[in-house]
Amino acid sequence: MSQTTQQAAEEVASTSAVASQQPDVLDQLMKPEIQQSLNVLVENLPKLAEMTTVLTKTYDLVQTVANDHVLINDLKGGMEEFVKPIQDKAKGIAQAAIEASDRSQAETSTTVGLFGLLKMLKDPQVQKALRFAQAFLEVTAERQQQQK
Repeated sequence: MSQTTQQAAEEVASTSAVASQQPDVLDQLMKPEIQQSLNVLVENLPKLAEMTTVLTKTYDLVQTVANDHVLINDLKGGMEEFVKPIQDKAKGIAQAAIEASDRSQAETSTTVGLFGLLKMLKDPQVQKALRFAQAFLEVTAERQQQQK
């Protein structure tokens, strides 16, 4: 019997709590800015429904893609195939730069004179580097002229 009395008291308390909240909600609804906001919401309901539909479809697609391990592995493999050649080339350039730095530091006793420089000018790699440097300087000069 005491349990039913206690349950009844709890129901009365929850009902009175709801009743005490209702005037607050009604008071809020009577404010002009709340009414204006509700009018804006009602006017934009079709747009909001459309946006909700698009967001739901997007969410479903993302969930499907995120849980598709085959697709994830395929994308990962494709990216690795794309990045690997670039990574290998960058490693090769970095290794060549380190080796060149080591060689230049080891040969501190030799100086490059005029005849050594003329001999170096016959090297195809030097010619290629000089052509690149010349083309690079021409391009930068043209861009500076366009900016003026």
